[in-house]
Amino acid sequence: MSNVGLQVRKAVPSIDSVVADYAVGYIQHVSNSTEDIVLAQQVNIDQEMNFIKELLVNAGGSVENVNSLTETIAKQLSSKLSDNMEKLALTGDTSKRLLDINILQNSSKRDINSSLALLSASNDIEHTGRKMESRVDKKKLEKQERKIAKKVAKRNNKFVQYEASKLLNAKKDADYDSFFLEINPLDFGSSAGKSKDIKIDNFDLYVGDGQRILSEASLTLAYGRRYGLVGQNGIGKSTLLRALSRRELNIPKHITILHVEQEIRGDDTPALQSVLDADVWRKSLLQEESKINERIAEIEKLRSEFDEESNEVKKLDNEREDLETHLQEVSEKLTEMESDKAESRAAGILFGLGFTKETQNLPTNQFSGGWRMRLSLARALFCQPDLLLLDEPSNMLDVPSITFLAKYLQGYKSTVLVVSHDRAFLNEVATDIIHQHSERLDYYRGANFDSFYATREERIKNQRREYENQMAYRKHLQEFIDKYRYNAAKAQEAQSRIKKLEKLPLLEPPEDDKVITFKFPEPDKLSPPILQMQDVTFGYSPEKLLIKSVNLDVQMDSRIAFVGGNGTGKTTLLKLLMEQLRPLSGFITRNGRLRIGYFAQHHVDAMDLTTSAVSWMSTAFPGKTDEEYRRHLGSFGITGSLGLQKMELLSGGQKSRVAFAALCLNQPHILILDEPSNHLDTQGLDALADALTNFKGGVLMVSHDVAIIDKVCNEIWISEDNTVTKFPGSIYDYKNHILERADIAGVVRKH
Repeated sequence: MSNVGLQVRKAVPSIDSVVADYAVGYIQHVSNSTEDIVLAQQVNIDQEMNFIKELLVNAGGSVENVNSLTETIAKQLSSKLSDNMEKLALTGDTSKRLLDINILQNSSKRDINSSLALLSASNDIEHTGRKMESRVDKKKLEKQERKIAKKVAKRNNKFVQYEASKLLNAKKDADYDSFFLEINPLDFGSSAGKSKDIKIDNFDLYVGDGQRILSEASLTLAYGRRYGLVGQNGIGKSTLLRALSRRELNIPKHITILHVEQEIRGDDTPALQSVLDADVWRKSLLQEESKINERIAEIEKLRSEFDEESNEVKKLDNEREDLETHLQEVSEKLTEMESDKAESRAAGILFGLGFTKETQNLPTNQFSGGWRMRLSLARALFCQPDLLLLDEPSNMLDVPSITFLAKYLQGYKSTVLVVSHDRAFLNEVATDIIHQHSERLDYYRGANFDSFYATREERIKNQRREYENQMAYRKHLQEFIDKYRYNAAKAQEAQSRIKKLEKLPLLEPPEDDKVITFKFPEPDKLSPPILQMQDVTFGYSPEKLLIKSVNLDVQMDSRIAFVGGNGTGKTTLLKLLMEQLRPLSGFITRNGRLRIGYFAQHHVDAMDLTTSAVSWMSTAFPGKTDEEYRRHLGSFGITGSLGLQKMELLSGGQKSRVAFAALCLNQPHILILDEPSNHLDTQGLDALADALTNFKGGVLMVSHDVAIIDKVCNEIWISEDNTVTKFPGSIYDYKNHILERADIAGVVRKH
C-alpha cells in the first residue's frame, strides 16, 4: 500500500490535511488487518471502501476520481486478503481458541485475555464490529469537519445535514463497559507508591462553541480531600467535570475516574445487579476467571488424548502453567477489591439512597427517571473510584437520602469533586472549596461553604480597600505631577513622583457578583379559612393508599415545609391542594377568592422552549405589553436580552427564574412550590429565600434543601407511614431523627 497518501491527494486535490491523514491511516489499518491471520477473516473490503468513498466525496472529491481510487485500493486489498485466507486454510483458525497463549503471552506482564485487551486499549472507532485505533488529533478533525460541512452546503447551494466522522461519534454510542475500561484501563501492575494527587498546570478549557471558560488555570486535587466546586450558573463547572471524566485533561492513567452525569438506561436487570455490574473491573475479572477455569478443565481433557511425552502434551502443559499464573493474578486482584463483600456493600448503598429490599430486586426499567439517577449515584459510590465526580447530586435526592449521602462521603477514602449549590450539603461534605469565576479557579483550603463565603467576603473587602487606597494615592501623585510638571523649582519632585507612579503595581478592581433579587407581589387580604384539609385520604386505588387522615390548615402567614422520602406522597399532597387530584375521603376547603401560584418540579415541561420568555408569557398569561413582561422578568434576574432569546438557550437556573416570574402574574395569596431550589445557583437561592421570607402570603414547599427550609419555614411536616404530621422541631432536628430511626450512620460505617 505504498504511496497511498499521494493517491488520495491526487484524487481529492482540495482535501484538508487532517482529513487526508485520517483517510490514509484508515486505509493502512485495513491493509494491516488483511495481513493478520485472525483479523483477515473479519475484513469486508466493500464496506471499508464505501466508508472511504463517502469520506473523500464529502471532503470535496469528485465521485469519478474517488471511485477510481477506491477500486484500485480494493484490488490491492483483495489480493492481500486472498493470499492470507489461503495461509489461514493451512494453519487453521486460531481465533476460536478461548485463550491463545501466543497472543496473550508476548511478555510476562501482558497475559490478559483478548477480550480485556481490546476493551482496555485506546480504541477510537468502531466499524463492522471491529475496534480500530486512530492517532488523528480529534480537536483538529472536529474543526475540519465543520469546514467540510460548510463546503458541502455551499456546493449544494442549500443546508445539508453533514454526517461527521465515525471517529468523532464513536464515544457517544459506546456502551458503559467499553467506556469505563477506556477511561480506566485494567492494570495488573501494582500502583503502590504512585501518588494519586492530581495537579494540572496552565490549561485552557473551552465549551463546544469555542467559548473559553478557563484560561491558564491550575487544578490541584489532593488525594482523600473532598472539594466543593462552586460558581454562578453557566460559568462552566459541569464542563470542567466532563473534561476530567473523559481524561481530556492530563490525569495519570493509574487514577480511576467515575462521573455521575446521567440516568442509566432501563432494562430487565435488577437494581442490585445493576449496581454490581457497574464495577466493570470486578465484572470482567469474574468473567475472565470463569473462562480460564473452563480452559484449564478443557486442557485436562485434551491431555488424556495424547501420549504423556508428546509435544502436544508439552504445549498444553505450558499453556496451563501460563493460565494458572494469570489466574493467580486475577484472584489477587479480586481479593484486593474485596469482591466477596460486593453484594452486601451494594445493598447497603441502595438502602441508604431509599431502595427497600423489595425494590432492589425490581428491574431498572420499572423505575422513573429520578430513581434511575439514584441508581447511577449508587453505582458510582459502589465502584469507589480514586476520583469521584458528582454534579448536583442533591437535585435527585430527598432529605433522608441526602443525609445518607453526606454521611457516606464523610467516610470516603478517595478524592471527591462535587458541584453543588446546596449549602448544608457542602457544609457537611466539603473539606475544601474551589470557586470558579472569571476564567480562573480560586482555592479555599480547609473550608466548608459557610467559611468560604465569609472568607471570600472578607477577601473582597480587603481587595476593594487596597484598590481604593491605591486609586487615591495615584490620584494624589497625578495631581502633583500635573500641577508642577513644568515648574522649574518643583520639576525634580514631579519627576520623582512620575517614577513612583510607574512603579506602582496595576491592581484590578475586585469583581462584584451581580446582585439578583426576586420579588413576589403583595396579595390582597383574605379572611380565614384560607385553605384547609380535613381527614383527607388519597390513593390511586382504595387498596393502595398514599396518605390517610391528613389535617392541615394553611394561613396567609404560613411557612410550611413538607419533607420525607421520595414516593411518600409529598407531591401528591400539593396536587390535592391544587385540586389537580380529588381525595377518596375527607374535605378540602378553599376561600372563594383564593389565588394560588404553583411551581412544579418539572416546570420546564410546561414551557415552549423554542420561544422567548416574553413571547411564552404573553401567550400563556395574556393581558400585558411586552415592556411590562420584560420589567416583570427583570425583577427575577432575567434582564436585558435574556428575556428575548429562545428559552432553550437559557441555563436551568434561568428557566427556573422565568417559572417563578410566571407563577406570580396573578398575584397569588399562597405559593405552593415543588423543589424550588433545583438548578438555582447560590445567588438565586439567596434571592429566593429572601423573597419568600418577605412575601406577605402563605408558603408551602416540598424541598430537599435544608438551608432554604431553615431560612424560610417555621413548620416542618413529615410525610411517612401513609400520613402527614407536624414535626416538633427544626429541619436539623429532623435530620437527626432520620439517622436515629434508620440507623444510617451504622449502615455507612458497616459498608
